[in-house]
Amino acid sequence: MDAFDAAAPQARAGVLAAHTSRDYRWRGLHPFHEQPSASAAMEVFWTPLLASFTSFQRREQIFFAGLNDCDGQQTTWTCSMGHFRGLFDVPWLGIPATGKIVTIRYAEFHRIEGEKIAETALFVDMLNVIWQAGVWPLPPMTGAADVFPSPLTNDGQLYTPQDPAEGAKTLRIVNEMASNISKANAVLQGKSNAKPLTPREELQLTWHDDMAWYGPAGIGSTYTIDRYILQHQQPFRRQLEDRVFHGHVARLAEGNYAGFFGWPNLSVTPIGGYMGLPGTGTPADMRVVDVYRRDGDKLAENWIIIDMLHFLNEQGLDVLARLQEVPRT
Repeated sequence: MDAFDAAAPQARAGVLAAHTSRDYRWRGLHPFHEQPSASAAMEVFWTPLLASFTSFQRREQIFFAGLNDCDGQQTTWTCSMGHFRGLFDVPWLGIPATGKIVTIRYAEFHRIEGEKIAETALFVDMLNVIWQAGVWPLPPMTGAADVFPSPLTNDGQLYTPQDPAEGAKTLRIVNEMASNISKANAVLQGKSNAKPLTPREELQLTWHDDMAWYGPAGIGSTYTIDRYILQHQQPFRRQLEDRVFHGHVARLAEGNYAGFFGWPNLSVTPIGGYMGLPGTGTPADMRVVDVYRRDGDKLAENWIIIDMLHFLNEQGLDVLARLQEVPRT
């Protein structure tokens, strides 16, 4: 990552090739999707990005590594999260250039094999870039549009060995939290006769009351259990049906931090109102990244990126095409 970031734009293809395996696999969000090689990833994503955003920087806020909980801890992954930052000087994917600083939220997972990167998943918040460009094509968000903050504790870059017991504890709590969501969904769908918990009771099992949830553009960020319920959980559970969980590609933890991504994580059916849009009755996939910070025995912060352009595109809304019809603000 240091070598790639320090290289001139025209030299980065060589840097990426030198650090990746022959069968390298790259995943990116809509409209980039999956690419079969380092050269393809450069051509489709990195070269156009670096041409549009000059004086480009990576401003990493979180870094950790761990064994993958999804394959019996057989593979090693890293997770880097933060912002790319540059001057938006040339239009990108039809998004108009501003000539101003643009901050691009990112989360990047690498699978390491034999001293090489064998697999990458790079999520960027495309809708947030569109919002910064002043051509917002969607109804208002239920949460707040903001820049991802660094962890409250300013200890997110884990470059030195951590106590394995701490990472195991973090992963256990994240898995418990996910299990609680599955149980609640089973009750909502009539697949379980268990006594339902209230949303607050469910969240208090694994979250601090002053939890911070940094959501993607289109949803927005929220703070405290009560506002999280109001501004994210209720719309998600009331305006989306038929939730089907597909699992994760990688789920790992180190120290007080954990993260996962899926391809996709789940499918849901919009029935009306979600993100201010009409219901389609059509199942759509959500490719999601979640990064967590644990404080003591509960989770304290959560950073999320979702491939919203893909999710909306599967419902018949091509956001990038719609940009051509939205007046600049």
